[in-house]
Amino acid sequence: MQTRIFPALTVLVCLLGWFYCQSAASANKIITYVDEEGKKYYGSKVPPQDAKYGRSILNKRGRVVEKVERAKSREELEMERRLARLREDEQKIISNQKRYDAALLNTYHSKTELMLAIKAKREGFERQNQVIEGNLERLKQALETQQKHAATLERNGEKVPQKLLDEIKSTQKQIQEVGLAANEQKEKQEKINKADQADIARFLFLTQTTTDKKQRIRVPNIKEANALGLFYCENDHQCSKAWEIARTFVEYYSTTPADVYNEKLIMHRLPATDQDLSLSVSKLALSDEESQLFLDFHCRESSLGKELCQSQKVKDIRSSFIPFVNDALSRSAE
Repeated sequence: MQTRIFPALTVLVCLLGWFYCQSAASANKIITYVDEEGKKYYGSKVPPQDAKYGRSILNKRGRVVEKVERAKSREELEMERRLARLREDEQKIISNQKRYDAALLNTYHSKTELMLAIKAKREGFERQNQVIEGNLERLKQALETQQKHAATLERNGEKVPQKLLDEIKSTQKQIQEVGLAANEQKEKQEKINKADQADIARFLFLTQTTTDKKQRIRVPNIKEANALGLFYCENDHQCSKAWEIARTFVEYYSTTPADVYNEKLIMHRLPATDQDLSLSVSKLALSDEESQLFLDFHCRESSLGKELCQSQKVKDIRSSFIPFVNDALSRSAE
């Protein structure tokens, strides 16, 4: 019988010892939290009705050894999910920008090399334009000859042959088609010229050794809150203006140098220290005609950095974004 009782006693002793250790450990720790009325509590246990509050656990020396986040509401959880989706879309834009930068630097090794490539491209367009213009001029002369021939026949009282009429109609159609091709070529060239200018600006930025800091302007006081930092564009014209205003906002609050500026992404360099705050704004398409501007924050991947991104300071900056853009837009309309 003793051989059966001994293991049970051993287990009982171990359990009592474990509970004793837990009690001793709890006695050496203090739990503190603040309720919704701002009252601060200290104790060794948290009442069930107060479990929703965030709390800190202190050791016997009063130092924080653990933090427990407060329970989040359904609205807050939904907001986090929306932010996560927005950041996924933003990350796609950032990834595309990185690929674009890498391709640009791998393709061209100097400004001279880039400018020579652009020059060769433009010369190619000029040759194509000359061919199109030559074809158009040739067709116009042919049409003029055909029409004069038909007019001569009519003056002489002769019937214009159907073959000649068909030739005139065919030539007119060709002139119209070549004219459309010329317009398409012009639009294509303008688009490529714009892209070339963006390539030059981006290449110079990526290869520069110094960065000139622009003078910051004073940002107006916060007027209203917007937890997501989303600005919905009513039209392309308003969106273009809001984009420039957003750039000013990002430059004001970012503590890191500028990194990317194009028609889809404004971003400052990622933080190098725990105190750095980097902002970005991405233009996200809602449909073919509607867009929204999404403000986001980037902090260093550290405990202090993450704490900064979750701080009230960042929440206040985010909530001031929409009022700042709206205020600037209203002033520009006056």
